[in-house]
Amino acid sequence: MAEKWDIQEVEVWDGNFAAAQALRQAQVDVVSAYPITPSTPVVEGYAKFLSDGYVDGEFVMVESEHAAMSGCVGAAAAGGRVATATSSQGFALMVEVLYQASGMRLPIVLCVVNRALASPLNVRGDHSDMYLGRDSGWIQLDAYNAQEAYDLTLMAFKIGEDLGVRLPVMVHQDGFITSHTAQNVHPLTDDEAYDFIGDYKTVDEMLDFTKPVTYGAQTEEDWHYEHKAKQHKALLDSRPVIDKVFEEFEKKTGRKYNRVESYMMDDAEVAIVALGTTVETARMVAQIIREEEGIKAGVVSPRVFRPFPFDGVREALKNAKAVACMDRSAPGGALGMLYNEVSAALYAGDTKPLVTNYIYGLGGRDLTVDAIKDIYRELDKNAKSGKRSGKIQQFISLRGPKLEYFE
Repeated sequence: MAEKWDIQEVEVWDGNFAAAQALRQAQVDVVSAYPITPSTPVVEGYAKFLSDGYVDGEFVMVESEHAAMSGCVGAAAAGGRVATATSSQGFALMVEVLYQASGMRLPIVLCVVNRALASPLNVRGDHSDMYLGRDSGWIQLDAYNAQEAYDLTLMAFKIGEDLGVRLPVMVHQDGFITSHTAQNVHPLTDDEAYDFIGDYKTVDEMLDFTKPVTYGAQTEEDWHYEHKAKQHKALLDSRPVIDKVFEEFEKKTGRKYNRVESYMMDDAEVAIVALGTTVETARMVAQIIREEEGIKAGVVSPRVFRPFPFDGVREALKNAKAVACMDRSAPGGALGMLYNEVSAALYAGDTKPLVTNYIYGLGGRDLTVDAIKDIYRELDKNAKSGKRSGKIQQFISLRGPKLEYFE
């Protein structure tokens, strides 16, 4: 029997330690891991809990992140509750196996501490790795602070392990800004957390020798298409399960989560759509600029990045006249991914606000309050004139000449 942690009503944890505590309280059976900055403390924390007797599980130290996810796939197929963590290049090395995990319908939980992708080498946070995993068939949840990193990691187990879902889940948090920033966190007790998640329910476990199963079979054109369509359906069908888990968590803790979070959008004429820690800063600036300049500003943030909440985003932005989609990732010769997703959602609706793509914060570059104020001012100008003041895509807070692309 694992020892109980002396949980206080309020703890001071950074995002990494909050995620590690969630893994401990879920009593994860196997963590297969290879350390990489800035996610190392998540699996390091689990390993310390294990060595100190707070977890009845196994920590498997492997030779690469590819091997780490491979170990997770094997352990999950064998019938265990499994989790790990990674960032950046490690995430990129895992990508091949991410598709294996989702295709085999294994409810692994992956704590992703978002960090820029090389080259040049950078250990600070942006969303390049988050975007890299968007089509891998995993559910993706986005935390804006340490409290949410803890809460969403607990909920990730309950969502992924639901018998109507059985899909792996990523929980994203911003590298360093969340992962290494200590904040007040209100945790559940060990018993409350485990009771919320529940015992692990095995499905087609390979170690049940009375019922032989095969994982990773080859299908080719005869059945591959149908298999992927069924997997896609399962991902989309997870939406009501996610809503249900969010509701249950609110009843237990009073903390409310939605697949799309809206802030001051009831009368907003201009809006920022963002992910990660940028959301909290944008909310603060929206309040300030309303009071100081009378600009009716709001913030929309997809809490669930996959399956992307097209309907919720469309509803949240239905009254907006001008929208800024904030992409914290190098666009690679295209418009930003979040811009494309939001534009697709709006295109299917009746309203067509002016949507501008802002690239920002690459490699951990700060996004200042003044920069966000300038964005809101530009959106307000666009809303009043009915046309953009610049091109569709802009790089902000960039040294050198202003960069704008796409007519």
